[in-house]
Amino acid sequence: MREMQLADSLTFASEAEIVGLWGLAMLAIAVIALLMEKRRNKTARFDRVGWVPWTPIFIFCAMIGAGLLALAVKGIAAG
Repeated sequence: MREMQLADSLTFASEAEIVGLWGLAMLAIAVIALLMEKRRNKTARFDRVGWVPWTPIFIFCAMIGAGLLALAVKGIAAG
């Protein structure tokens, strides 16, 4: 029953709500990238830091997420 409510709410969501959900998803990815960068900085062996560029991923996702949320707030407020 609850799955149907979620599916219906996503099916009939406005464009502003969908953009807001994408913005929240991008900010969640940015938080994960920030946590992974902090984890990488704590490593004891500097030659085993990994290959993923967490800082650019954080910056990219945070900027896109903030922009999408700003657009969504404006669209939701307009009705």
